[in-house]
Amino acid sequence: MSSSPNVRGAMLVLTEKGVDYELVSLMPPAWKAPEHLARNPFGKVPVLDHDGFHVYETQAILRYVDLAFPGPALQPADAREAARMTQIIGIIDCYLAPSWISNIGFERLIAPSFFGRPTDTKRVEAAVPLARNCAAALEALIAAPYLTGKTLSLADLRLLPHFDWLRLTPEGETILAGKSKLTQWFQRVSARPSAKAILQ
Repeated sequence: MSSSPNVRGAMLVLTEKGVDYELVSLMPPAWKAPEHLARNPFGKVPVLDHDGFHVYETQAILRYVDLAFPGPALQPADAREAARMTQIIGIIDCYLAPSWISNIGFERLIAPSFFGRPTDTKRVEAAVPLARNCAAALEALIAAPYLTGKTLSLADLRLLPHFDWLRLTPEGETILAGKSKLTQWFQRVSARPSAKAILQ
């Protein structure tokens, strides 16, 4: 499912590192098949298979790719910048993804097109306060020109596909209203060749 923000995050990191890879598309019914559960017992995507070494959980995949392959380092050497990167990824995984993606994004973008059912507006409305809080927290933390400072990091590539989903929803406009630093960040990072190739 290449439209998944988690899958796209992995693709962005692989592309930034210059790694050739094969994308195997797997739709949700196949996630619970025995052969996939052998790769990821939680039945989710993405899963990275590197010469028979399987890694699941997006953050683990991103960190592994950065360490296992040559190319520009995507994890800061500076302790404070590294802490900020980990903090932002934690916000994404714990708070942002459940609100922006699992509720707002899923109900607005996936439920009508993939499952043929109307948007559950109550579920969307319930997710908006946390989504607003996430946007405000990121706006306060962001450094320029990238999230952690002067260089691109895993935090940027983790956030980018989530941000891309949110901006496609009616709620995205109001949640991101007044978030000038986040908006400028998105314009900058989405202009990178990797983003143009993946976020189509």
